[in-house]
Amino acid sequence: MTAAASASASASVPASAAEEAAMRRAISLAGTALGRTSPNPVVGCVLLDPGGVPISEGFHRGAGHMHAEIEALANAGVRARGATAVVTLEPCAHQGRTGPCADALLAAGIGRVVYAVPDPDPDAAGGADRLRAAGVSVQGGVLRAEAERGNELWLTAVRRGRPCVTWKFGGSLDGRSAAPDGTSRWITGPAARRDAHALRAAHDAVLVGSGTLDADDPHLGLRHEVEGRAPLRVVLDRTGSIRHDARVLDDAAPTLVAIGKGAVPPCVPGRHEVLELPVIDGALDLGALNGELYRRGLRSVLLEGGARLAASFAAHGLLDRIVGYVAPLLLGSRSRPVLDDFGAGTLGDGMRLHWDEARRVGEDVRLTLRTSPLPGESSPGEPS
Repeated sequence: MTAAASASASASVPASAAEEAAMRRAISLAGTALGRTSPNPVVGCVLLDPGGVPISEGFHRGAGHMHAEIEALANAGVRARGATAVVTLEPCAHQGRTGPCADALLAAGIGRVVYAVPDPDPDAAGGADRLRAAGVSVQGGVLRAEAERGNELWLTAVRRGRPCVTWKFGGSLDGRSAAPDGTSRWITGPAARRDAHALRAAHDAVLVGSGTLDADDPHLGLRHEVEGRAPLRVVLDRTGSIRHDARVLDDAAPTLVAIGKGAVPPCVPGRHEVLELPVIDGALDLGALNGELYRRGLRSVLLEGGARLAASFAAHGLLDRIVGYVAPLLLGSRSRPVLDDFGAGTLGDGMRLHWDEARRVGEDVRLTLRTSPLPGESSPGEPS
């Protein structure tokens, strides 16, 4: 192919209605593996014939498994030649456990590639340029906002070099997590609790502090018939005083107990582990914790307690998303707050959040917000 012909073939062509429909399907496919792919992203792929009719599809099921493009190509066989590949993330250009997806698409004779989000990983990026250089028509940014949302946990983690942290809380309409006598079960209803467990299943780790552990003895596993892989349970226990019979030390899932350097390590059974962290101003170093979790391949953390721990994550700029389940209930000022000791002295010191959505879950309302907008979102929006 001449240079002029190559440039013409790889010129940007707007996505068709069939390609946009295929991208929505690819985003849906990617979401089926949420919580099971780290340290890899969730990715979906749909192949279309020259008439825009779907040929095959695939999605990434986890590290060590085929990438979405490779699975879709395998399902298509010889029908892939001349087809369009619609992918939620830019095809990779690096050699990992599997070869570069960009090379596999070229070898299969794919004629056009449509993708949603550029790959932010510098080790994997460059697939689009490689495809264009080979004369393939490439169009990026198709339904990017929708694909960003579906892969938000991984994208945020890779861009920031630490796990994406979501703070989840359940509270009353006046921002209380427990009554004056300490009772907190159940502020929210069964539908909200089941939704919260599905949220837990989508994350790589679930984290609480020793205060929540002492007050509630949470289990932090998956219940309410929610399927998926139970996340790593992480307990921040600076003094190493965790009880040997704590529910998080059962065999339902592994648990990482983070203690301060110099503390006597607790004896934990079986598959559980103790991690020593630096102590800064009397508290565990949250930056060091996030760095260690990221090094271990965890890309998302669900922070479930308590009120001061959430405030500490927020104050250190380590909070990315908030999911709050608000019940139609009033408890009053003597009750335990959902957030404590954040430190905003005036209105201007408060953390201004960006809306994603507000929707009813049973008798409660689920609020989803971010501490900064996704790419393409420039200002706080209104709840949908």
